[in-house]
Amino acid sequence: EVIVPTPCWPSYEGMATLLGATTVLVPTAEQRGFKLDPEDLERAITPRTKLAIFNSPGNPTGAAYSEAEFSVLAEVLLRHPQVWVFSDDIYEHILFDGFRFATLAQVEPRLQDRALTFNGVSKGYAMTGWRVGYVAGPRGAIDALRVVVSHNNGNPPSMSQMAAVAALEGPQGFLAERAASFQARRDLTAGLINAIPGLRCALPEGAFYLYVNCGGTIGSRTPDGGRIETSSDLVRYFLTEAGVAVVPGAAFSHDPYFRLSYASPRAELEEAGRRLAEACSRLETA
Repeated sequence: EVIVPTPCWPSYEGMATLLGATTVLVPTAEQRGFKLDPEDLERAITPRTKLAIFNSPGNPTGAAYSEAEFSVLAEVLLRHPQVWVFSDDIYEHILFDGFRFATLAQVEPRLQDRALTFNGVSKGYAMTGWRVGYVAGPRGAIDALRVVVSHNNGNPPSMSQMAAVAALEGPQGFLAERAASFQARRDLTAGLINAIPGLRCALPEGAFYLYVNCGGTIGSRTPDGGRIETSSDLVRYFLTEAGVAVVPGAAFSHDPYFRLSYASPRAELEEAGRRLAEACSRLETA
């Protein structure tokens, strides 16, 4: 069994299924910032549990765990020595409002002998197309991963590896500048969304997504007489009527929400906000 807090990046479920594992989805609450409650983690663990996955800051919500929040979760994990930890830290450098990054193996060293910490240059360094990632963990686990990857993926081209080295070892000042730019776009987009009746979202700690609660639109009717029954219906309506593409919450195992990325120029975000507001104004409550 693999524990995955939701909302979650859908590949986690797919990877577990490919390995023949059972995915245990543990919902998190908007009111708690979409962060896993230690009591819920404790209840989800069984003798069959082998792995718990954490993504902080996360996709699709942008939620990030503080050191104190991870410390409480670590106490639960320490009581279950058969449970390994998978930490996806890919958004490490995109944090807002002075939030300090933390990861489980750093917060609780006693977990290091069963923790795998994943990262890469795709997000923080804007090198998505270079396809370079890396993992740290116990030597035995890394050796096993090397065997699998060597037959499954090959390895990244030498120029991608050199580019990643240059990114990681070069000047890092631009990371704070990029994070500040994303924070400004977060604030702009959240303000636009929260001004639309039927939609609401909180300010996430990191990444570049808003996970928007669209429960206020469920049950409404579109101008052509259609009915908004799910977030997928709303997303389809936004795409066809407003020309704005967002992702339904069903893709992340948590509804009724949709994910919106604000990794776009301010002018495009403002236009998208205007179009979404206009589209929502045409919905009629049943």
